[in-house]
Formats: sequence, structure tokens, C-alpha cells
Amino acid sequence: MIIDSIYYQSLLTDRIKNAPRSFIREILKTAISPDVISFAGGLPNSKLFPVSDFQKATNKAYEKYGVSLFQYSNTEGFLPLREWISKRYFEKNGWKIDSKNILITNGSQQGLDLLGKILINEKDEVLIEQPGYLGAIQSLAVQGARFISVPMDDEGVNLDIFELKYFQSNSKLFYCVPAFQNPTGVLYSSEKIVQLSDIIRDRNMIVVEDTPYNDISFTQHAIPSFYNHIPDQTIILGSFSKTTVPGMRIGWIVAPDVLMDRLIVAKQAADLHTDISSQMIIYEYLTMGGNDKHIQHICDVYSSQCNAMVKAINEFFPEEVRFVVPKGGMFLWINMPKSVSSLKLFHDTLAQKVAFVPGVPFYADGRNDASTMRLNFSCSDKETIREGIQRMGSVLEKMLNQE
Repeated sequence: MIIDSIYYQSLLTDRIKNAPRSFIREILKTAISPDVISFAGGLPNSKLFPVSDFQKATNKAYEKYGVSLFQYSNTEGFLPLREWISKRYFEKNGWKIDSKNILITNGSQQGLDLLGKILINEKDEVLIEQPGYLGAIQSLAVQGARFISVPMDDEGVNLDIFELKYFQSNSKLFYCVPAFQNPTGVLYSSEKIVQLSDIIRDRNMIVVEDTPYNDISFTQHAIPSFYNHIPDQTIILGSFSKTTVPGMRIGWIVAPDVLMDRLIVAKQAADLHTDISSQMIIYEYLTMGGNDKHIQHICDVYSSQCNAMVKAINEFFPEEVRFVVPKGGMFLWINMPKSVSSLKLFHDTLAQKVAFVPGVPFYADGRNDASTMRLNFSCSDKETIREGIQRMGSVLEKMLNQE
């Protein structure tokens, strides 16, 4: 019997049929050539990975834990690592988070998946930033979420629109990235966090606060958090992917007891537990004492690369282009004249051996095009950034002159 694709399509669930593909993963396939200058990825700079320190940590873990590195483990995660995260929160933020309220996950992306499984029913409404993190859009869409988008301004989501949409909808979740948001790079103001917390407090809503970039700060600005104001209604997603190494896929969720119990059940159903050897190795690395110095080095390098991109944009992009200079993170968000198609610009600049991410996939409203784009500066040196931006600027000028 020959089974054709139509047969298999008939077997798929509605939620996976309707789930969007990872737009960036598809773009990276076209930009994989080594002669392409890529501002498309959201990757940390692999040249900065602490390889030698991880070699030492790995050897130490093998000596210390032996066969335990290869055995099944508990679902919650390696206790010393959870205790380290708990201590870190107290030292940096003054938060008293018990280790039992921390669940180790396969990256923060799995955290999103688990939260969707325990909190989202088909067609449940979720408030989300616009533009927003496409990994969250993809993950929650698989669970059947219906997105209620709230536009961003320079200090976070627009407060008036958030309040209006909150009271007009039945949203039970607000997903956000308050620090150096992906894709805009925006850092929420403390005032905005306070105002949003006042709206949400004691109402039927949970804030899912994703924090992968919190430590990648170029200034001494305080990092605001909903946890400071409504801790009982805040779930935190954390990750070592952007500041340590992404390949080990170690992240975590901070959640209250009642939700943690259900998250553990969902985690058990998904994969029993996160790779224990990676947890042990990362823990040994973290306790070696060089992590803060490593993070500071990342911040210094990324800040320099960000400044190089800002300088090049000011020199080579048309004056009509608008953007906010980020205070941290890995991205610049570009607003172009409404007449510019970011999808057409992508194909035209790719012909000039430069890649970026068009703004389209960061909108959960189903639009087909946008006049925005995301540029990543973490993986290119200053000379490459200047050359790539110059090529993009030439293409942009031609597009505007043809109007």
C-alpha cells in the first residue's frame, strides 16, 4: 500500500496544522553560505564561549559525580543547581525563592511549552507584545492560544491599549520580555512595570516574564521585574543559553507551588527530566567563580558591536529610518517608511550577500508583510557590521528612490 501525503495530512491534529514554522530557521537555511553577512540569527557569539573553563568543569564533574552523570535523575532538576539559582536571585534582586519553586527545563523554550500545556486550552486568549518573541508565538500557537497583541513603545507595551484589551478579553496570561526585548531591544521602564502591575494585581491573570537577556546590560540601569510587585502572579523563565552556552539547553521556570506541581507532571510526560550531566557540568562551571567576569566580557563585546551598528546605520541608512538604541541584549529593531516591504528588502539584500529577519513573524496578527526588521549584532565584528550595513543602506536607498 502506497501512503501519500494527503493521507498523512488527514492524521495531523488541528493545532499542529495551524502552528507556524520557525521563520528564522527557514531564513537561516538561505543565509548559510559563508560569504553571506548575517544579522539574522539570535545566537550568542560562539567565539566568547568559555571553552577552557567548561573543559575543567567537565573533568571536575566526572571526578565528582562518576556514574551519576549517566543515570536517570529527578524531574525537578539537580538540587545544587537549583539552589545556586535561588541564591543568585537573592544576591542580585533580594528575592527569597525556594529551590522547590525552580524547575530545570530544556531551555526556556521548553518552559513555554510546559506552561502552555498546563494553562492554555484551545482558543484561550493570551496577551502578547507586538512585535513579540516568535518562539513564544510558535509555542503557544501549538497549544491553541488566541493572541491579543499589544503594541510596544519605547518603555514597554502601550499602557492604555494594554488596559483596554485586558478588560475587553478573557486573557489569563500576559507573555513579555521586559529586559532588552526580542525583537525590539526595549527595556521596560520601572514606571511601566509598576503601572502594569497595578492593573493586573489580584485579577485572574498570570504574567510570564521571560528573562534570557537580563544579564546582558550595557549600562548600570536597574532591570525592572513584575516579580518585585506581583510575585504571586509572576512566572519567571530563565536560561543559561545567552550568557553561558546554548548547546546544553539548560533553562528553568520559577513558579508558585500550585503551578509547580502541574509543571512537574507536564515535564514528566514530556521527557522525565533534563539532561543531568549538562546540569552537573554547568553547576561545576558556575561554582568555579569566573561566571560574572565572563558575563561582563560578553556585555563589553556586545556593547561595542551594538555601537558599531548604530554608527553605521546613522551613516548609511536613509534618514527616514527610525530605531531605538538598545541598552542591552542582542538586537536592533528598525522601523522603515511604510512603503518599504521588509520581505522584498530581504530578498534584495540577500542578493548583496547580507541577511536579516523581516519583521513579519514577530507579529501575531497574521499580517503578510511589514516595514520593520530585526538586526542581530552579537555575531559579527565591527568591520563586518559596517560592511553589511553599508550594503543594506544602498539597497534601501534604491527602493526609496524608485517610489
